[in-house]
Amino acid sequence: MRDFNAMHVIEALRSGVPSRVVGAYFSEARPGMLSKIQTRLDAVRESGKSDGFIFTGQYGEGKTHMLNTVFSIASRENMAVSYVALGKETPMNNLPVLYQKIIANTYLPGAAQPGFRPKLEELTIGSGVTGDLLAYAAKELETDKLYYELRAMLSTQEEEERSQFLADLEGDFTGLDVIKRSYRRTTGQVAKYNQKFVKSRHVWDYFCFMSYFFRRIGLSGWVILFDEAELLGRLGKVARIKSYKEMQAFLAPSDRLEGVLSLFAFSSSYADDVIEKKHEITVAEDIYKDDPSALKAARNTINAILAAPELAKLTRDETLQILGSIQDFHGKAYDWNPQLAPETIYAETEAAGYLLRTRIRATIEYFDQLYQYGEAGKTRITELGKESFEEEDVPELPDEL
Repeated sequence: MRDFNAMHVIEALRSGVPSRVVGAYFSEARPGMLSKIQTRLDAVRESGKSDGFIFTGQYGEGKTHMLNTVFSIASRENMAVSYVALGKETPMNNLPVLYQKIIANTYLPGAAQPGFRPKLEELTIGSGVTGDLLAYAAKELETDKLYYELRAMLSTQEEEERSQFLADLEGDFTGLDVIKRSYRRTTGQVAKYNQKFVKSRHVWDYFCFMSYFFRRIGLSGWVILFDEAELLGRLGKVARIKSYKEMQAFLAPSDRLEGVLSLFAFSSSYADDVIEKKHEITVAEDIYKDDPSALKAARNTINAILAAPELAKLTRDETLQILGSIQDFHGKAYDWNPQLAPETIYAETEAAGYLLRTRIRATIEYFDQLYQYGEAGKTRITELGKESFEEEDVPELPDEL
């Protein structure tokens, strides 16, 4: 009888599409890197202090798989997890848009689909959690927009209005006048903002509020996983340098951000092909010549990328273990029993090279042939193309509400 969970794993591996299921089952490789990340994860969970970490890896060598493994671990350890791939649609240089993308891809522990709106909808006036959230929004954030919005959301009887406030917390930012009118109607008081909320300057209020919210509803923290961070190299120079500046707030977060681990995966070639070849430090010094704090942030991020640890190449034993696991899953998925020695599989797929992604796909093709025809010829999968860091024009989106 076919095992549909095993079939899911095989089809995810065959397509190369990132899968949390795969990360949960194939977590034995790269114990050194996984140990480094686990140590930081434990520290964030236990202390409530936030942290950031960068690692690199060759193209097709398992960066996404490592992130999915961390996803599964963090979820099991009662943490919210967000997973995004950086690029034009998820721009590190535009934090309001980035926030919206992160929130749209945030999973509560054990959830199959992203989203946490039901947890917000459970909030009621007078509860301990709500009281803590209101106090936090009033005293700990740079602006008090979220305090008035939360009060209005809890008081209003208008479903459309309430939905609009919930959407605001998910990154579809609501204007101050809308909140002010609702607050006055529902509470009989006037909202007196301490300053005008401008999303380009104050979006960190939302990151901080959500980090506090997750901890207050009983989660152990929040893990944000940034895949394909090397795509920053395709941005124009101004957008790239601004991205480095914004990254620093995730890598060396302030105390206002509570219990968050931010993890970035870069290609190993990024240091040579982008930072060195495009003279990023010099460019940053030119762009931020009148802004020392921004220059320091950008320079610190660039140096952190240069110093980031790299995924070690898979050892022969690790590769054999993975190939053996693929054989087990293929057998369960299609209800057959290949029973080949891992060394045989290794030899038959050696033409695919050492990269994890191509080796896995070649192995699945090999078992497909054995299953369908009883014998296998040479696999057609050999190597992947090289990354390109040709710059693309990415327009800045408007900042103000």
